[in-house]
Amino acid sequence: MTSTLEIHNLHVAVEGKEILKGVDLIVKQGEIHALMGPNGTGKSTLAYSLMGHPKYEITQGRMIFKGVELNDLDPDERSRLGLFLAFQYPVAIPGVSLANFLRMAINAQRRGNDPDDKGISIPNFRVMLKEKMDLLQMSHEFAGRYLNEGFSGGEKKRAEILQLAALEPDIAVLDETDSGLDIDALRIVASGVNTLAGPELGVLIITHYQRILNYIRPDFVHIMLDGRIVESAGAELAEHLEEHGYDWIREKHNGDLVEV
Repeated sequence: MTSTLEIHNLHVAVEGKEILKGVDLIVKQGEIHALMGPNGTGKSTLAYSLMGHPKYEITQGRMIFKGVELNDLDPDERSRLGLFLAFQYPVAIPGVSLANFLRMAINAQRRGNDPDDKGISIPNFRVMLKEKMDLLQMSHEFAGRYLNEGFSGGEKKRAEILQLAALEPDIAVLDETDSGLDIDALRIVASGVNTLAGPELGVLIITHYQRILNYIRPDFVHIMLDGRIVESAGAELAEHLEEHGYDWIREKHNGDLVEV
């Protein structure tokens, strides 16, 4: 059965201020969606709301994943269902290697689903991790470094993609994964996403710029303005944005929107 993420009339407030004002979106396993829009329109708010960040208050609407309502679930419960978020600004954890972090995450996921699960053995984990790193064309030495400590912007984003590969979610939300990357790092990260994307993985790419979509071709493109999705189409919509910017969207919806 295909896993589906459904968002219906979602309203979200932060510190009493409404940011999302009725978002509707459906993302299915095997599809690649791009969510675009100017800064300050609510794109990252949607990402954090999906994963249950306590700062973001759901005031109206529903989020449903695989038939289960997410609204009142903790972030770890959402993760165990098969939802993944790659952060725009990954944090460093000194003293914890990337490999140890990944093994702890996998074991927490397994034990959350089955309290009697003993977790993945070290030999099996090493084999799995090497396979994932080879798939993403990453040096095995990368796994021994402390998580994100001293990492370049590109290395941080590659570490996020490795986590995605290791945890094998059904739907991945990539929050401005292209932010701060030079062209070489962008190509590497995009290659990793393309390698992992397929029938078993649905992807929601949140981005301000069209450039990452030069390397990852989405099935659907959505544009967000003032906390709502106002346009949806195929990949050609991103190409139109690259040429014409967002002004035409603002003009088209000026009567319906109040700009942030």
